[in-house]
Amino acid sequence: MKIRFYNARILTMDTGCDLIEGELWTQDEKISYVGVPKAADGTKWDREIDCQGNVLMPGFKNAHTHSGMTVMRSYADDMPLQEWLNTKIFPMEAKMTEQDNYDLTQLAILEYLTTGVTSIFDMYLSPKDIAQACIDMGMRCVLVSGLNKFGPSVAEMENRYKSLNGMDPLISYMMGVHAEYTCDKPLLEEVSALIHQYQAPLFSHMSETKLETDECIGRYGMTPPQLFDSLGLFDFGGGGYHCVYFTEEDMDLFVRKGLYAVTNPGSNTKLASGIAPIGRFLEKGMRVAIGTDGPSSNNCLDMFREMFLVTGLAKLLQKDAAAVDAHEVLRMATVNGARAMGLLDADVLAAGKLADIIMIDLHQPNMQPLNNITKNIVYSGSKQNVKMTMINGKILYYNGAYENGVDAEKIYARANEIMKRLSAV
Repeated sequence: MKIRFYNARILTMDTGCDLIEGELWTQDEKISYVGVPKAADGTKWDREIDCQGNVLMPGFKNAHTHSGMTVMRSYADDMPLQEWLNTKIFPMEAKMTEQDNYDLTQLAILEYLTTGVTSIFDMYLSPKDIAQACIDMGMRCVLVSGLNKFGPSVAEMENRYKSLNGMDPLISYMMGVHAEYTCDKPLLEEVSALIHQYQAPLFSHMSETKLETDECIGRYGMTPPQLFDSLGLFDFGGGGYHCVYFTEEDMDLFVRKGLYAVTNPGSNTKLASGIAPIGRFLEKGMRVAIGTDGPSSNNCLDMFREMFLVTGLAKLLQKDAAAVDAHEVLRMATVNGARAMGLLDADVLAAGKLADIIMIDLHQPNMQPLNNITKNIVYSGSKQNVKMTMINGKILYYNGAYENGVDAEKIYARANEIMKRLSAV
C-alpha cells in the first residue's frame, strides 16, 4: 500500500526538534520519502491524507510496561509498593490464565493507540500470548523476560528467546530478570552464563525503592547495578527500569557500559517510590528513555503525562526551572526508547525507516497559539491531540476511531468479566 501525507509539519527527530513543512510517503511498512513537496512521478496512491498543517512525528516508545495489568487498574490504589505487590497484585496474578493475558493486553493496546504509542517494551506473564495479541492488533512489541525465583526457568527463557525472536516482524524478545530482590545470586549467575552464550543485553527493575537498594547493599555490599555488573549481566548492554536510587557510581557504570535508564515517573509518584535524578543522569551523559510502568500502578498508559512528569519533577527536585529541557524529554520518549528496545529502524522519520508514525492535531485549543509547537507537545499536549497512529505502514487509529478491525466494546466487556472472576473470593 502507498500512502501520501501532504501539507504536513514534520518532526523527523533525526537532527533535533526542528520542523519541516512538506510531505511524507509510505510504501508498505517503510517510509519512502520525507521532505519538501515534490512530484510523485505518476505514482498511484492507495490513500492521500491532507494533514492540514498538523505534525507528523515518530510514535512514542513506551519503554517499560506490563500490559496485562490493565485488569488491576484502580483495584489496589493508595498503597506502598511492597504491600501493594504482596497483598494485592501477586495473589491476583496467580489466578490469571494465558487467555486473560491475551485479552487484557488487547485492552492496553487500545489505550496505547489513542496516546500515540507505536512500540511497547512489555514484561509480563505468558509472553507468547502478549505477542499474539500484538500481532492480531498490529502493535509493535519488544518482550522482555521477567524471570525470577518463582519462574520461569532459565531454560524456558532461552526457549522464548529463540522462538519469539522471528515469530513476526512486529515481535522481538530480550532477556531480563524481574529484579534483584526476586532473584537469588545462583539464579543471576545462571542468567549471566546464558546472556554470555548469546551475547545478549539484559533489562531489569532496578533501584526502584530505597528499601530495595538498602537490602541489596546489606546482602552483597553493593547496589543493584553494581551487583549486576559484578556478575557480568551488563557485559552486552541493556539497562534498568525506574533507577530512582542511583549513586554517582551507578551512574558512571551506566555511562561506561552504554546502558539505558528507563524512567517511570507516574508510577514512582503514585507509589511514593521517589524521584529519579534525571537532570543528573543527563549531566553524566546517561541514556534515558521513558515508560509508563503497568496500568495498575500508574494507572494509565499515557506518554504525554509521563513526559510532563519527567521534566516537571526534575525541575522540582533540582529547584531549577531550566532543568531537563522539553526537547530532551521528547527525544527520550521517541528516539531513545526505540534504541533501548533495539528498534534501530523505528527511531526517526527518514526514507527506509519503518513507518511507525503519529499525527499530532494542532487544531485544538491546548496547542494554540503556535509559539513553540514541539515544547507544546511536552508541556500542554495530551492524548486528545493524537489524530492518527500508524504502525508498520498501517493506520490503526484515525480521527478517534480504530481502524484495526477490533470491537472495542467487546474488549471492554471481556476485561470486566475477567476482573469479576479474578476478584471473587
